[in-house]
Amino acid sequence: MQLQTERLILRPWTETDAPICYQYAKDPRVGPICGWQPHTSEENTRQIIRDILSAPETYAIVLKETGLPVGSIALKYHSDLAEKDDEAELGYWLGVPYWGRGIMPEAAREILRHAFEDLRLARVWCGYYDGNEKSKRVQEKLGFEHQWTSESVPVPQMGETRVGHVNLLTKEQWTKH
Repeated sequence: MQLQTERLILRPWTETDAPICYQYAKDPRVGPICGWQPHTSEENTRQIIRDILSAPETYAIVLKETGLPVGSIALKYHSDLAEKDDEAELGYWLGVPYWGRGIMPEAAREILRHAFEDLRLARVWCGYYDGNEKSKRVQEKLGFEHQWTSESVPVPQMGETRVGHVNLLTKEQWTKH
């Protein structure tokens, strides 16, 4: 399945994406703020594409002008936040060279349209860790509303706990927004 916006194609990841994905995912400014370790090699990235990025409703964010992926966006079912069948958790990351260009809000608007119109979800959850102001701003732009803050959220891949903020967007809010 492919989704499109004015500048982007959202499509499934393939193992051939490993070299370009690794270039962005090895940057320590990307993974740790999202709760995962930087990728260590192209082979490590290839394994992550097989094990994690090949999950249903997980998409490479591809620039139409280059045809290359610059980040990832996903709707995760039955996560810590999205427990019911009619809800999902939105997760995303973007390569540093593409920060501040409106790419993530553009990709997320399309994935939310897909979630509410095509998949008929009632709620989409999204969270961020303290200090991830870019992710916070994306969620605010999309109309997510703050639900709660947890003082000590386990971040197993990083071996630590953090302050986590949880936001929610319902279909009704999305329709109005």
